[in-house]
Amino acid sequence: MKWLFGTLLVLVFAVMIGLWAYHDSGYVLIARGYKTVEMSLALFIVLVALGFLLTYFALRILINSWNMPTAFRAWRARQRRRRARRDMDRGLIELAQGNWAQAERYLLRHARDSDIPLLNYLSAARAAQKQNAPQRRDDYLSLAHQSMHGAGFAVQLTQAELQLVHGQLEQSLATLMQLHAASPKHPHVLHLLARIYQSLRSWEDLRKLLPDLRKQNVLNATDLQQLEQLVYRELLTQATQQGKLPSLRSSWQQAPKQLRQDLDMLRHYVRCLLVLHANDDAEQLLREALKKQWDVDLVYIYGLIEASDKDRQLATAEAWLKGHENNPVLLLTLGRLCKRNKLWGKARSYLNASLGIKPHSDAYKELGQLLEQLNEHGEAVECYHQGLLLAAEEKMDGLLNLAPVSTALAPVSY
Repeated sequence: MKWLFGTLLVLVFAVMIGLWAYHDSGYVLIARGYKTVEMSLALFIVLVALGFLLTYFALRILINSWNMPTAFRAWRARQRRRRARRDMDRGLIELAQGNWAQAERYLLRHARDSDIPLLNYLSAARAAQKQNAPQRRDDYLSLAHQSMHGAGFAVQLTQAELQLVHGQLEQSLATLMQLHAASPKHPHVLHLLARIYQSLRSWEDLRKLLPDLRKQNVLNATDLQQLEQLVYRELLTQATQQGKLPSLRSSWQQAPKQLRQDLDMLRHYVRCLLVLHANDDAEQLLREALKKQWDVDLVYIYGLIEASDKDRQLATAEAWLKGHENNPVLLLTLGRLCKRNKLWGKARSYLNASLGIKPHSDAYKELGQLLEQLNEHGEAVECYHQGLLLAAEEKMDGLLNLAPVSTALAPVSY
């Protein structure tokens, strides 16, 4: 369209000049010494225009000839970049399709001519990782680091990810510690650190990382809560296995308040206390917890505690009868406590009442032991027999009700 408009404009201008020359052609005289040149004004204008055009094109040809080597080099560079972009696109497609060897070949073929060589080398490192070639992977990461100034953080982060996937946990941890020192609030670094600490079962380090995970919103609320439960549960278990009661108490006090109020965590902590024979601590904790919230599992555990003040423990449990007279678990607990206090008659009554409401293998076992203590061996054998049959049924019901265990951090996919 522009060419047509320009041509039309030139024709209009030429017609106007022709009309003007037809009515009055003008006169031009050029003299130098004894020589003169005469011509019409129209012809002079035409000659001047032709001279200008010839001069313009001559200069253009001269300039282009002078710049031809530079232009040729620029054209070659454009061609190389075009090939590099084409190969990078093909390599990324092959990488996405899982063709690791082809992807690696395309990504490296013209990587030096690429506009973004960093992307070529990082992608090639992932392809080498998928082919279980850690040496080539590290070589490509080194080339990526050299290819672009200021890309060291991105390269190290990719290296840490690939090392983690390859099972090189210690190497990945060392890399991530450097990145964490450089950028303590980086969300992905914190996420990878959490995964490594969990894999290494380094629960104390993971506990120290929890506040940063919360502040930087690395995990959603549900996953963070599950991770906190896992961390403090493992810390409690670790202290118990090491037989360190002060560490057990310290880990419990360091747990967030809402976590200490969680019934599952409370049950686990009480069991740990019982393993380390801290019976009075466990009794006091359950007594206070059951004042705030009734829970039959805690009531059951309360009956297993051998507190130093047995009379107060029994009185506390009997006070719970008000409003829970027909609770079989409470009656079982009372039977155990009465048996421990050698109140044989009350113990027998409570255990029979518990069995009458809902039979349980533990109640049969406790009653059998009591009857054996009273030299009623025949009835004791019958209780043991009934208890064993019921225990088998309870075990089968427990297997059928097993639910899959969820983890706080899902595996990372690369």
